[in-house]
Amino acid sequence: MTIGVLFVCTGNICRSPMAVGVFRAMVRRAGLAEALRIDSAGTSVGHVGQSASLLAVEAAKRRGYDLAGHRARILSGEDIERFDYPLAMDRSHLAVMRRMAPRTQIDRPQMFLKFLPDARSLDVPDPYGGGARDYEQALDLIEKGCAGLLAALTPFAATAIRDRARPDASPR
Repeated sequence: MTIGVLFVCTGNICRSPMAVGVFRAMVRRAGLAEALRIDSAGTSVGHVGQSASLLAVEAAKRRGYDLAGHRARILSGEDIERFDYPLAMDRSHLAVMRRMAPRTQIDRPQMFLKFLPDARSLDVPDPYGGGARDYEQALDLIEKGCAGLLAALTPFAATAIRDRARPDASPR
């Protein structure tokens, strides 16, 4: 079993690619990479095919996260079904995700910062159009949210890896 995590923001060039870079690094360091599938998408078509914004790339790089190879893509209804954890960066994304979700999965999309127990708000502010400081502040929240998400998913990911390693485990 692989656990699917999808980070969703507006254009898929700032918050969600930074979340992917942070979470992938944390998951790798925890030795859980084979148990998690991590991706991102946007609710707007405005940046489809573009790289992460330069300020997002620079902020991530300063902290050791790699956003190379990222290309913005649009969220689809199938994403809500395919990913176990479709996570919205702000309430507007959550609303779009829930409208796109099949009726049986309308509650599957969640707010990303629900994994940050002491969050003052569940929204990660959009740094797009701002300066380097705005990206750093968004990245601060993203790192904390990713740490909380990793803590929540670690037991499930560890079990998935353990089950895969058992010789008697049936192929999935």
